[in-house]
Amino acid sequence: MPKFTNARKFNKNNIKSIPNDKPIIYRLQNNKKQKLYTGIAKKGRIPERLFEHINLKKERIPGATKIKIVQMPNVEKAKIIEKRLMKKFQPRFNIQNKE
Repeated sequence: MPKFTNARKFNKNNIKSIPNDKPIIYRLQNNKKQKLYTGIAKKGRIPERLFEHINLKKERIPGATKIKIVQMPNVEKAKIIEKRLMKKFQPRFNIQNKE
């Protein structure tokens, strides 16, 4: 499994500082380090995807205060790893790929 960055606050300033040159897998968690959501953001669309979890009511993840990321070489590899992570950790707000 790839190594995620240390957790940082899940806010607009930190989102803007995330590298946008490769796809990422991101993990949203709460203050108790519970994994709430795991997702992929494609190269060039990372800030927009993460802002959706802050700004859009239907995409908001309640209680998400921290974010961890790992850059991936391509989207295909990211999807494989994301699926494994969802099976392993069963994030509360993920619906697909838990089985």
